[in-house]
Amino acid sequence: MTGFGKAEAALPNKKITVEIRSLNSKQLDLNLRLPGVYRQAEYEIRNLIARAVERGKVDVFVTIESQAVQTAARINREAFREYLRQMNDALSFSGIDADYDALVPCIMRLPDVVSTDAETISDEEHAALLSAVERAAAELDAFRTQEGAILIADLLQRVDKIEACLREVEPYEKTRVETVKARILEGLAQLKVDVDRNRLEQEMIFYLEKLDITEEKVRLKNHCNYFREVAAAEQAAGRKLGFIAQEMGREINTLGSKANQADIQVLVIQMKDELEKIKEQVLNIL
Repeated sequence: MTGFGKAEAALPNKKITVEIRSLNSKQLDLNLRLPGVYRQAEYEIRNLIARAVERGKVDVFVTIESQAVQTAARINREAFREYLRQMNDALSFSGIDADYDALVPCIMRLPDVVSTDAETISDEEHAALLSAVERAAAELDAFRTQEGAILIADLLQRVDKIEACLREVEPYEKTRVETVKARILEGLAQLKVDVDRNRLEQEMIFYLEKLDITEEKVRLKNHCNYFREVAAAEQAAGRKLGFIAQEMGREINTLGSKANQADIQVLVIQMKDELEKIKEQVLNIL
């Protein structure tokens, strides 16, 4: 299910921005992009998002906007001064004039002159980061909940259309039986053979029972009702709704194979069309 969440955390000299975007996926596929200084908090960030997002392809972007110039590099002034003193002594002893434009870059490359402190974040910044992640995840969840409500409403409308088509089948059932009987009798009349009327009635009853669609109609109606119940009452019902849709498809297919009547076949095609749209949309629901 698609979604988007964004949150910001303001600190005295920087602003942290967290953006979370999700697309539909069968499992949780989490891609996290954050500054190196926040790598120590990666495990906590992943856990926070995993608790809020059950599945989906999720991209998380954490950025920092700093209002102050900051660097992890530090110049060791004592080491620099000592290197400079020794070089001045060596040059003076050798009778060479010192060229500081060339000398300073050389000293800066010498061992221990420039060091890099290990990047760490304060407890305040760590708490602000996790708070921003939680708020962004909550916003993503609210976005997905709203989209889910719209999808469920669309699915239920399509279930209503399937039931409407099912009700339209009923008027054609009686005429279908009479049409089938008339077709059989007409075929026998063209053969011009003697027929045992009692045996004919028995065989005709047996044949018409095989074409009866009452059970399929009842089961399809029950599946539609169960689909509504699950959609209204259960959390993360996407997979279960998918299973119910499969069962609805079986009944619709059987109804179509038994229909033996053009008008019913048209209604079956309409039901199949709505069911395919249901199956596509169910994949976007958790």
